[in-house]
Amino acid sequence: MISIEPVAAPGAPLARRNPVAKLAAALVFSFILLATLDPVAPALALAVELAVLPLFGVRYRVLARRAWPLLAGAAGILVTLVLFAADRSGPVLLDAGPVLVTSGVLVTALGLVLRLLAVALPGVIVFATTDATDLADALVQNAKAPARFAIGALAAFRLVPLLEQEWQMISMARRARGVDAGRNPLAKLRLFGSTAFALLVGAIRRGTRLAVAMDARGFDAGVPRTVARPQRFGLADGLLVAGAGLVAGAALTVSVLLGTFRPLLG
Repeated sequence: MISIEPVAAPGAPLARRNPVAKLAAALVFSFILLATLDPVAPALALAVELAVLPLFGVRYRVLARRAWPLLAGAAGILVTLVLFAADRSGPVLLDAGPVLVTSGVLVTALGLVLRLLAVALPGVIVFATTDATDLADALVQNAKAPARFAIGALAAFRLVPLLEQEWQMISMARRARGVDAGRNPLAKLRLFGSTAFALLVGAIRRGTRLAVAMDARGFDAGVPRTVARPQRFGLADGLLVAGAGLVAGAALTVSVLLGTFRPLLG
């Protein structure tokens, strides 16, 4: 089953920080890294992220299990750019018939892959160390987000694990009726599309019922709502956000000093 529950040690120093602070730190850190295309800045940022991971109470093996789709996507991007990039500048590193790898292609591919990992990893860490209910409470109390939006997002998080169960139920029901693709790849693709459509229809129906239930409970009334679990944003939370910005800025500074900085615009 898909799990969205926090997997960090609850007593870890940074795991205890306010959910809005962790989310803001991840956004600031990622936004600054989007300014460059070189591999140096994201490599430094990625090294810092992995170094502070124990402070969030997340084990490296758990992170690898959570982030394997991200790693698979990064590997696919790397292979695709190396094989099909139009720019083949720089010394030739590998010439094997149709496969031509140059230093320029490799630097560009590494820059994009490292930036993808460095930008996405903070988000993985945030959701691996934050309870969805605490995040919704903090969004309402500290970020002043509308209660309708925050509770709707919380409900969406809670309903994500049901998608896998529904997919299995739909597949088993169709198999019981004799609908099976066998070894035909085209039939498998067609069956996958129809199953995904059925899953989408079910999700829309569930979302509609949830919206009606929220309206019935006054989430759109504009009346201030009380909170059961206060979320405090303290000095340590502000320092976390500021520290994220400083670390990302330092990585860009090192890139500029080394002469590898490649601005995204310009």
